[in-house]
Amino acid sequence: MPARRAGGLMHVIVIGAGITGASVAYFLARAGAGVTVVDAAQHAASRVPSALVNPVRGQSGGVDARALEGMAFTWALLRDLGAAGWAVPHGQTGVLRPIPDDRTRGRFERNLPAALRHEWLAPADAPEALAPSWAHALHLPEGGWLDGGALADALLGASGARVVRGRAQEWTARTVTLAGGDTLPAETLHADAVVFCGGSVGSAWRGEAGTHRMGTLLTLDRAVTGVPVSFGSYLAPAAVGGVLGATFETPAPTWAPEALPLGSLGWLLGKGEALTGLRGARVTGRWTGSRLSGLRAGPQPDGSWRLTGLSSKGFLLGPLLGRELAAQLMTSPESPRPAG
Repeated sequence: MPARRAGGLMHVIVIGAGITGASVAYFLARAGAGVTVVDAAQHAASRVPSALVNPVRGQSGGVDARALEGMAFTWALLRDLGAAGWAVPHGQTGVLRPIPDDRTRGRFERNLPAALRHEWLAPADAPEALAPSWAHALHLPEGGWLDGGALADALLGASGARVVRGRAQEWTARTVTLAGGDTLPAETLHADAVVFCGGSVGSAWRGEAGTHRMGTLLTLDRAVTGVPVSFGSYLAPAAVGGVLGATFETPAPTWAPEALPLGSLGWLLGKGEALTGLRGARVTGRWTGSRLSGLRAGPQPDGSWRLTGLSSKGFLLGPLLGRELAAQLMTSPESPRPAG
């Protein structure tokens, strides 16, 4: 049964329409809440055209404690959305991690949980032809890729949430104030609860301290590989063509407008060549977004709720944590009764 309060269904405002905000909105709506999503429609890092669902992170093979659970949950969610008519381009094709030497393989092996399906391959036996410099290949058959923007849109659409275009300037446990513009005055929205999922840009707009990391992805006229290949950068298929992406800029204490210095462009192209070679694929454009590190989830001291700081694990853990936060909010004894 949907969670009910005296006087009717709970109304919740979610700030941010990236993967965490869209996930929270979707699961709140499924639990019976009325949901309004405030979205500035700017700098949405979640709208990456091909994001990896990859449980083994970085160049040391780190595995989040909930990576396997989150990966299975994301794939199940995509199946549920597809069955309901919300198609999201994706491929549970596996992920291939080329490894440069024995020492790095040893680090990966120490971090791999026994429950994670994986196999070590000689580079010549890998499902994608690798550049000749790699010593080993780790194949993760349950990983893959998905269209980030399409998933966020599907979750919002399936939620039935009301979407308000605007920038959240300030919020409390039960109100969100939208910034005014040249012709529009500031506006205050009211609800029974507020959840902040604004990510890197939203937290910077509010003046919060944080760690921000810029990532860039080049779109390609065709997919260079059928299986995503990832070490230091990644090549992957996309809904249209393929991508070459990486997070390479130095972490910064504040958000800054996206940029791609010429040196970084050269570095990124070199990384693609080092993985498999680009095999004649042409660059057709780029996507750049900033991610916020430092997970914060659950009720906050001011009475609002929050889910931010997933960094590059947004599609691995965002839907799972979004469902859990929605359930916690709807059943918490501290949740306020409906206003009015």
